[in-house]
Amino acid sequence: MTPATYPPPAPDSAPDGRTSLVDVSVPGRAPDAFDLLRRGWDDQVGTTIPIPPSRPVGGGDYRIRIRHSEVADAVVEDIYSEAIVGGTGGRFNHLNGRVVLHVVHGGTWDFTRAGGRGGTVVAPAGRFVARYNDPPWEFGIGPRTTSQVLILPAAELRPHLGDGHVDGPTDAPALRLLLAYLDTLDSVLDSLSPGGVRAARGALLELAKGVLTEGVDGDEPRFAHALVRAARQLADERLADPGLAPRVLAAELNISVRTLHRVFAGDGESVMAYVRRRRLERALGDLASSPSRLSVSEAAARWSFSDGSHLIRACRRAYGLPPAAYAQELRTGQAPRAGDGDRP
Repeated sequence: MTPATYPPPAPDSAPDGRTSLVDVSVPGRAPDAFDLLRRGWDDQVGTTIPIPPSRPVGGGDYRIRIRHSEVADAVVEDIYSEAIVGGTGGRFNHLNGRVVLHVVHGGTWDFTRAGGRGGTVVAPAGRFVARYNDPPWEFGIGPRTTSQVLILPAAELRPHLGDGHVDGPTDAPALRLLLAYLDTLDSVLDSLSPGGVRAARGALLELAKGVLTEGVDGDEPRFAHALVRAARQLADERLADPGLAPRVLAAELNISVRTLHRVFAGDGESVMAYVRRRRLERALGDLASSPSRLSVSEAAARWSFSDGSHLIRACRRAYGLPPAAYAQELRTGQAPRAGDGDRP
């Protein structure tokens, strides 16, 4: 029998243990598959978050890969899993008394109350489901499923959830805001002080409440960076839309236009200044990559400039060069390329 594979911890694991990587493979027909899986899990992440009773399905080799980050008593996991079934909560003695939020990016998760009470909740790609995990649940994960899973203390969240569940689309404004915050948190977590971790935990729970109640108080200063990041992501998706405006972004994020302007002002760049900068970067990038096929006027029209002369003026103001000359510098590597997201 091929032995289970237990790779060493990832080199980017945090020295204080806040972030770790679990990567375990088990032969599909191994009679002791769960024991092999549990042993690999315990060796790599310990017993802080125990593995649920489960078994691989489908007959092929099973692999699970989890990036596990602890934010005080909250946990954020990025998970890749092959098909598996198991149980959690209640008599399964796994994550009892926690609220668990699954955001599914590919594949499926499904949950059924153990004992057949109630229907099955299915979360395919593009959906999320949040559950109170004390009643026992049986779960299934589809092949090649990718998801983010938040394991959260229940005291502050259960009043918004009861013993049931909440589910919805991943493009819901409150969830988009939560995901933007998770991106930010991931980039700074390992460098936070203990006080910073506590503050991050508080913000995480407040945003999770927003998902459960379909609303977030955008006036809270601690959400400002996450709001800016989420608004920028939305704007980047719609740069070619001539109707892109602060009111459109604010409506998508379920906040007021005033709040949107205020959080951008705190970041040093107005909403429309960001939009103009990103449109200019996209237009110049297109000119650099298609010098013989795209005119300045065509690039201007593509990225919602009024006409070619507006694009020329914008480029001269930003870089001191007309678009064709700046595009040439981009091609020769003598000018910095436009970024594809937040400013440095």
